[in-house]
Amino acid sequence: MAEKDLLPHLAAFLIAESDAESHRTPSERELAEHFQVSRGQIREALAILEAMRLVERRAKSGIYLTKHEASVEAMALFARAGLPLDPVQIYETVELRKIHEIKAAELACSRATEENYEALREILRASEAKVAAGEPIHTEDRDFHLEIVRATKNSVFYRICTLYYVMGEGRLPIYFNDPERGRKSHAEHLQIFEALVRRDGNLAQALMNAHLQGAESYWKGLISEMDLKEGARLENA
Repeated sequence: MAEKDLLPHLAAFLIAESDAESHRTPSERELAEHFQVSRGQIREALAILEAMRLVERRAKSGIYLTKHEASVEAMALFARAGLPLDPVQIYETVELRKIHEIKAAELACSRATEENYEALREILRASEAKVAAGEPIHTEDRDFHLEIVRATKNSVFYRICTLYYVMGEGRLPIYFNDPERGRKSHAEHLQIFEALVRRDGNLAQALMNAHLQGAESYWKGLISEMDLKEGARLENA
């Protein structure tokens, strides 16, 4: 099994098979037998998961799950593996994404090239066509925001923001299933684009802030709804 395929499956297995109280997971030998790979491959994969703060390897004790300390990269790995994400962590990530993308809008105003502007125009044209057809624009929304981050010419910034969208892959299509939400988002994208073209950093930041308020409110509402359901479940238990 290739490393890129082993990692998400290993993460899912560790979470599913860890002890509920001690958080201890199966041993390297057991993992190697389960996945039918060498212990060397398991060690390499565990080293990556440890760097992501998903697990901790303790000498003469074993492997322990540390999911509550997992990095953003680990959360993106969970999303790729189809594992459920903590809604509160997702909300906190949306909040962090908002901070980053507001700054990205400002930087893009001074650093964007004609290539970036043309890419944004193409994305907006595709978005407009989908809005007119009543289709969701989750792909175009992601591409629009990431192109603005790309325009900052900061590759690390771009990689970090890409992770946010990996984590939201399963939720974005649901978010944009409402045609009105798509129309509103597209209209706001057009306003942000105009500010970028005018290289008005203050306006671009203000528009991006207002635009991302919708996603933030959406997650707040979703978390409140989940809390109410959990409260009702406990009352009826």
